[in-house]
Amino acid sequence: MDKEVLSQKYDLFLKGAETVPGEKREVNSENKYIIRQSERESNARSYPRRLPIAIKEAKGVYIKDTDNNVYIDCLAGAGSLALGHNHPVVQEAIIRTVNSDLPLLTLDITTPIKEEFVDEIFSCLPADFAKDAKIQFCSPSGSDAIEAAIKLVKIATGRKGMMAFHGGYHGMTNGALSMMGNLGPKNNITGLMSDVHFLPYSYAYRCPMKACEIKCNLTCGNYIENVLTDPESGIVKPAGMLMEVVQGEGGVIPADEEWVRQVRRITQEQDIPLIIDEVQSGLARTGKIFAFEHSGITPDVLVLSKAIGGTLPLAVVIYNKKLDKWGPGSHAGTFRGNQLAMAAGIATIKYIKENNLLDHVTKVGNRLRKHLENVMSSSNFIGDVRGKGLMLGVEIINKQDNNKPYGELARMIQRECFLRGLIIEVGGRYSGVVRFLPPLIITEEQIDQVAQIFSEAVKAAEGKIA
Repeated sequence: MDKEVLSQKYDLFLKGAETVPGEKREVNSENKYIIRQSERESNARSYPRRLPIAIKEAKGVYIKDTDNNVYIDCLAGAGSLALGHNHPVVQEAIIRTVNSDLPLLTLDITTPIKEEFVDEIFSCLPADFAKDAKIQFCSPSGSDAIEAAIKLVKIATGRKGMMAFHGGYHGMTNGALSMMGNLGPKNNITGLMSDVHFLPYSYAYRCPMKACEIKCNLTCGNYIENVLTDPESGIVKPAGMLMEVVQGEGGVIPADEEWVRQVRRITQEQDIPLIIDEVQSGLARTGKIFAFEHSGITPDVLVLSKAIGGTLPLAVVIYNKKLDKWGPGSHAGTFRGNQLAMAAGIATIKYIKENNLLDHVTKVGNRLRKHLENVMSSSNFIGDVRGKGLMLGVEIINKQDNNKPYGELARMIQRECFLRGLIIEVGGRYSGVVRFLPPLIITEEQIDQVAQIFSEAVKAAEGKIA
């Protein structure tokens, strides 16, 4: 991998990300895919602006571009590829299903594969949740499942308001976007869902209440309880509360476990359905099958997508049967009967359980975290390393500017990683958090290689601004 050549291509592609209508541009074998993408695809595309790559092959944790450069993929489809690219058990499940002559699309009509998928996903739930659980298959995106969850609790409670959290990310459809913390995608959108109230999230490093130092002291939880119990708070009891136990796109922020239990207690006492969004954190990503298990709570509603489809599109809402008040057709979608995704999901869940992947994720996640903390100890621009399992974040800060998030440097680190054969993502406030979401099957040796590349990238990026 020639870093100089890649650097030139990287800069060329980014400069060419915007084209002048009608302009004719030279297209050669090296850049034709990305140039054509920039000319023909929507201006809303995002990842190619930071990761200018055309992928030719992918296997496990590795992807190869059309110029035969090989990268370690620590983005993994934004966490969707639990077993990495083209895992044999997933491939076999897809091929077997295709060869079975089972209809690949069945709307919400059941099949043996669908029944087996429900059995497998229910077997992953805590027993007290599973015994009263119902499941709704949604159109195959996390956003649609969020929309379904919102609709579910509004119908069940007869209330109209919703509560969400600062920093939350729940998707790009109307209701999901309305409950997103990030203002960027919302600023120019009119007609968003009304009556949404945002609450402070357990983020000790940047405590929204200015009350914490190293550990969350539950001040924001006390505030939430006051809002919901004070007859003068001005906020009517909502239909539901939507929360990520580990905020992903918001900057890889794991909520304090005691705080999560506090929120669960409050919502139970106030009879407010608690919706846990595990679209990104679910299915072993944090070292537990579901991230909410770290705190020992049981939600009323659980939203799942990404990894549960074994690399293929699938989304579900699982909820307590007491909320099952909606009628036939209250939420529908043509592609909710994706049989290939269910087959791939079954294979993925079974592999995770049969190969003790939870312990592996915890082990290699701790290994990567220690590496990242070592990099932090020698850096002047890393303020925090955090996360659970293989969902980790490194917050880049500017110590000369009151430790504000340093998005420019985070993107430079991402670029330097890319030039060295490592694909990572950025997120959080001002895009100041470098994020790691590798496939769960990544080995200790590959973890060490990821850490070495990251360390070199940090030094290179910091050297350019020193």
